[in-house]
Amino acid sequence: MAGILQRLFKIGQAEAHAIVNKLEDPIKLTEQGIRDLKRDLTTAMESLAEVKALAIRLRRQMEDFQRAAADYEKKALLILEKAKRGEMDLQEAERLALEALGRKQENEERAKQLQVDCQTQESMAAQLQVKIEQLKKQISSYENELITLKARAKTAESMKKINKQLAQVDSSSTIAMLERMKQKVREEESLAEAYGAVVADTSSVDAKLEKALAAPSSPAVSDALAELKRKAGLL
Repeated sequence: MAGILQRLFKIGQAEAHAIVNKLEDPIKLTEQGIRDLKRDLTTAMESLAEVKALAIRLRRQMEDFQRAAADYEKKALLILEKAKRGEMDLQEAERLALEALGRKQENEERAKQLQVDCQTQESMAAQLQVKIEQLKKQISSYENELITLKARAKTAESMKKINKQLAQVDSSSTIAMLERMKQKVREEESLAEAYGAVVADTSSVDAKLEKALAAPSSPAVSDALAELKRKAGLL
């Protein structure tokens, strides 16, 4: 029972695919596929722009923290120099210098983290750029194939129409009409040939009669003719 149901299911699938193949236009499907790919390309390019913008923003923030760290180090050095010149208390200078160095370290750590994040975003942007270039090539290839497909489809449609017209000519009894016309011509030719034979036969009979009349009469015929003339009082 299960085997029968499975076979029926496969038959149903085959029929469904056949119906879909009849209903779907490959050119329209290809055009729709290209439109979908172009939408994907637009989305990918927008994402690329966002990733690049984020990478630029992170790099700028990293550079700001690096500059801030360098500035805190410079401030700590200036404070110690003032203490050295006696312009401020040494202990206070050391406390401020330590605080500046602590800020420097915080900014350096923040800059390092931003550098990692920036590199991650730049790597993602590079990968996305490669994918976009591949997608562009794919779309271009599909568009070229679509042009060829349209040309082939147009040629096939023209050939189909011509073949259909030729098939309709055959099915509309044109060939049968030509055959009947040939038969009619043969009959007319045969009839003409028969009339020609009759005329030839008639001419032959007339020729024979003329030949007979032109021939000299036999003595018996001449005697019979003389007898008739005597009876008729001609002699």
